[in-house]
Amino acid sequence: MRIACLIAGDFEDSEYSDPAEAFRTAGHEVTLIGTEADQTLEGKRHQATVSTELAIADARPQDFDALFIPGGYSPDQLRADPRFVDFCHWFMEAARPVLAICHGPQLLLSAGDVRGRRMTAWKTVQGDLRQAGAEVSDESVVVDGNLVTSRQPQDIPDFVSQSLELLAALQGATPAGA
Repeated sequence: MRIACLIAGDFEDSEYSDPAEAFRTAGHEVTLIGTEADQTLEGKRHQATVSTELAIADARPQDFDALFIPGGYSPDQLRADPRFVDFCHWFMEAARPVLAICHGPQLLLSAGDVRGRRMTAWKTVQGDLRQAGAEVSDESVVVDGNLVTSRQPQDIPDFVSQSLELLAALQGATPAGA
């Protein structure tokens, strides 16, 4: 499956690196989408450096099967740009897999896609989710239909496991470009 990863600088290093490696190892393609293509971004802990492959201006959500949103300060930066918010909203409306960890659900908040959804996030984001109408559970991972959310770096193994399980269940059900 083709997985779009929305990312900006100061992402949480392990919340990008560990899931992305697991997704690739499982045979999925992960494409990094930023404000510009070929932009070098560094994680907030300076342990991971990535290069974006596609600019948001050139990205079409329908070309991807799933959306991955790592945490850190990246989601807060991205949600200031309506193109990223719209990209995220498209996935929620299309009921394609959305995999968001830590601060990742901030993009879902800005897209207006959390009301009535069961989810989790970093502890400071959980209150915002509740205020926006989400049913928040303080668990390592929460799966609600097409949505997989987790709280923090310690939850990565559970996040990866449930994300891969959802992707495997949907393999072939939502072909890119459909």
